[in-house]
Formats: sequence, C-alpha cells, structure tokens
Amino acid sequence: YCVDNNAMKTTPSFCLLLSLTTTYHAVAVPSSPEDDDCVIKSSNYINMSYEQDGAEAKEIAKYLPYFPFKGIPKFYDIGGFLEKPEVFQQIVDIFAARYDSIGIDAVAGLDARGFILGPPIALALKKPFIMMRKKGKMPNSISSADYNVEYGKRAGLTVQRDKISKGDRVLIIDDLVATGGTLSSAVSLVHLCGGTVVECACVVEIKMFIDPPADSGLPSRTKLFKDMDINHVPVWGLISEDVLTVEAKLEEGYVDDGEEH
Repeated sequence: YCVDNNAMKTTPSFCLLLSLTTTYHAVAVPSSPEDDDCVIKSSNYINMSYEQDGAEAKEIAKYLPYFPFKGIPKFYDIGGFLEKPEVFQQIVDIFAARYDSIGIDAVAGLDARGFILGPPIALALKKPFIMMRKKGKMPNSISSADYNVEYGKRAGLTVQRDKISKGDRVLIIDDLVATGGTLSSAVSLVHLCGGTVVECACVVEIKMFIDPPADSGLPSRTKLFKDMDINHVPVWGLISEDVLTVEAKLEEGYVDDGEEH
C-alpha cells in the first residue's frame, strides 16, 4: 500500500520492498504518471521501522562492551562494533533509513566519535557533513557556552560560521547520550546559526538520565533541555543500557587510566 498525500488514506498500488538488514521498508512507486501522489514526499516523515532495543539493537549490543573507565563503572566502547564491518554497516543503514525521508540539509557530528559515525551516514543520505569541534581546533568558528558531562566539565563546542545557514535542517549525530550536555551544546550552535535541529541521534541512550527522581542526585536531561529552552528538540537512541549487558574481558592488572575521575 502507498500513501495518498491528498486524501491522507492508503490506496492500493505497486510498491517496491527494499531490505535493510532483516527489516523491510515499503517505498511507494507510482504505477503510472497519474499515481504521482502515491510517492511519499513529506519532509516530516521519520522511518519508525527500527525501535530502541528492538531485534537489530539487541544484536548490535553484543558488540558494545562496557569498561570501568573515567571513574564510571560502565563506560560503553564503540570500538567493539567498529572492528566488525558488517555491524558498523548495519548501524549506518539503520540511521540512513530512519532519516532518508525527513528532509535534512546537513549532518553534524560531534567531536570526536561523532566524526566516525556521522560521515558514512551523511554519505548514505547524500548530505553535507559538518564538524562540531572542541575550542581552538578550527578557523572562522563560533562557540557555544561551556557545558557539563557525566564525568566533568567541558568548554563549548565550535562550528565554522559558513557551515549552517538560516533555515537549514540539521541532524546531529553522536555515539552516546547520557546527561545531554554535549548534545545541548550542539543544539545551541545550530540555533545560533539560525538552523533547526531535526533530531539528535545516538547509537546509545542512557535512559537513567532522561528524567530521574529529584532526590536521586542524578542530573536530568529533561530539566537541562527545558532550562535551555530546547526541550522541543527530539533525542533518539538505537540502544539503551537495558540491553547493554556485555562486560569487557579485562587483563589482570587493568588500570582505569581515563583523563577524568
């Protein structure tokens, strides 16, 4: 079935089924010139075929071990799936499928692991890739305010002044979202340039920081986004800590040598 954009109802027509990994996605193809309305053209369409912690996510989670690192008991390492080309490609395919029809102008990746994930996703979508870097790394840049993360304080991110134009629809990519500090910095940069953030997308979302009880002592991503007046910006993660259960095998004498504790 295909979507009739005028009548907002389903109408029979010929459709082509494309397979990405194990999930099928229906793409409308008009059977004749008169069936042009059958083609999905909406700029607000997100492919919802892939759910957080769904079958694909659970399989990918096997390649995301956690380490005690930077004083954090469970630090998730994307190096596990980067060494598996078929798993890395599956992640790229999932993100490309999700955002293929939403209507974006650019993909922004966050320093540094967003630089690994963002470019292949941008290439798959045939969109420009924009680097959001730490201060002092790029010429002709503007900066966001300093921000906090789960293991310390960070200087604001920067973006080059000519990369985002007024009205641009930007997809922000990073490896993981926890407290939301880094993402909030990136969102503020897009807004500073006059752009719109379509969504912040990460491979891993730590749900315990979304809206913890006030007496938990944990930072709240919901409160942070509300205080910054960016709570309208959606955040999506493919995998949550609920299915990330693989503990890294550590050699005897392992030392937590992270930069901050």
